[in-house]
Amino acid sequence: MKTLVINCGSSSIKYQLINTEDRDRLCKGLVERIGAVTSIIKQEFKGEKPVKKTMVIENHVSALKTIMELLLEADNDHLKSLDEIEAVGHRVVHGGETFKDSVLIDEDVEEAIQQAFDIAPLHNPPNLDGIRAAKKHLPNVPHVAVFDTAFHHSIPKHAFLYGIPNRLYRRYKIRKYGFHGTSHYYVSRMYHKLSDTPKEGSKVITCHLGNGSSIAAIKDGKSYDTSMGFSPLEGLVMGTRSGDIDPSILFYIIDKEELSLANVHALLNKHSGLLGLSGYAADMRDLLEEADRGDRRCQEAIDVFCYRVKKYIGSYIASLNGVDAIVFTGGIGENAAPVRQKILEGMDYAGVTLDEQKNSNLGDDTKISTADSKVDVRVIPTNEELVIAIDAAKIATASKQTPWA
Repeated sequence: MKTLVINCGSSSIKYQLINTEDRDRLCKGLVERIGAVTSIIKQEFKGEKPVKKTMVIENHVSALKTIMELLLEADNDHLKSLDEIEAVGHRVVHGGETFKDSVLIDEDVEEAIQQAFDIAPLHNPPNLDGIRAAKKHLPNVPHVAVFDTAFHHSIPKHAFLYGIPNRLYRRYKIRKYGFHGTSHYYVSRMYHKLSDTPKEGSKVITCHLGNGSSIAAIKDGKSYDTSMGFSPLEGLVMGTRSGDIDPSILFYIIDKEELSLANVHALLNKHSGLLGLSGYAADMRDLLEEADRGDRRCQEAIDVFCYRVKKYIGSYIASLNGVDAIVFTGGIGENAAPVRQKILEGMDYAGVTLDEQKNSNLGDDTKISTADSKVDVRVIPTNEELVIAIDAAKIATASKQTPWA
C-alpha cells in the first residue's frame, strides 16, 4: 500500500511516500519557510535526481497543494496518480491522555487534538493544520493520526505523576507524557529482531539523541519511564532546550532580568542547551569540531550533554533493576562516536564494555560492545516515518472492511 507520511512543523512540512508492503521509501521531501517571503521545497524520488524549487507558499494548505503537484510532476514509475495513495499518516506530537494508539481521523479526533493545544502549543496546531490541509487535497483517502506520546502510555502512575497537588493533575492533566515514542518503539523492536531476543523479560534503554533528545526505559517491550515529561523541555540537555532545571531559577531570572513569561519560555526552549552552554552552536558536529581546536566552552557543553545522558542511563538501570541492552539512535546517537564513548566511559560497574574500534568504525553490524560485555550496546538508525506508514496502512485497511468481511 502506497502511504503518504506527513510531519508538519510551524513553518515546515516533511513528507515521505512509502510502499508498506516491502517497506520501501519511494520519495522524500521537505517544504521549508512556509509563510516567509521565499519558501523552499526539496523532493527526491527513489532513483531520480533531487528537485529543489523556491516559491511563495503562504500556508500549510498551499504547501500541501504544491507537494501534490510536485509528486505528479516527477517523471517516474513510483507514482502516476494521486489515486495510487491509499492512506495518509500524520505525525501528531501530543495525544494527551486521550489517545493510547494511532487512530483514524474524524471530527472528534480533530477536536481532541485541538483540545491539547494548551499543553502542546508549538506542535499540535501545525499538526492539525497539516491534517486539515491534506484532507482537502486527498478527501477520499483514510487519514490516520500517529502520536508521539502513545508508546509511553504504559508508564506507571508512580513514574508519571509530579510532586504537585494532585488536583492539578485531575483538573489539568499535568503529568509526564513523554515524546519520541515512535522512535523508541521502532529501535527497541529492531533491537529484539537483530539480537533474536524476546520482549518478555527484557530490560532495554533506548537513547534518542539529536537536536531534541530523550531516553526511555523499556521493560517487557513497554515504556516504563522516559526523560521528556509534560512537554519536550524536560530531561536531557538538548540543542537549544535546557532540559531539567531547578524551578526556582526561573523566578530568580525573572526578578534579575525582568523577563516576561514569553521571554522565559523562549530562553529555555530556544536559547539554552548546547547553544546556550557553548555560546557557539546547537549542532553537536560543530561543537566537536571546535572542541578539537581547543574551545573550552564547546568542550564543556559536550561534557554536560554526555553527563546528563550517563546519569539518566544510570537511573534507569536502577528503575529496571538491571539492563540487557543500551541502544543509541538519532542524529547524535547514530553518528557521534566520541559522544557515545564519553557517555559509556566508567560504566563497567553495570557490565558495559565498549569495543572502541567498532564504535569508531560502524559497519553493517549494529553492535558496538565487546563479546564479553554483559550489556549489549547497539547503534540502530531510527525510522519513525516507517512506523507511521505501517500504522496508517493497517488502520486504513481495517477502515475499508465491513463487519462481514
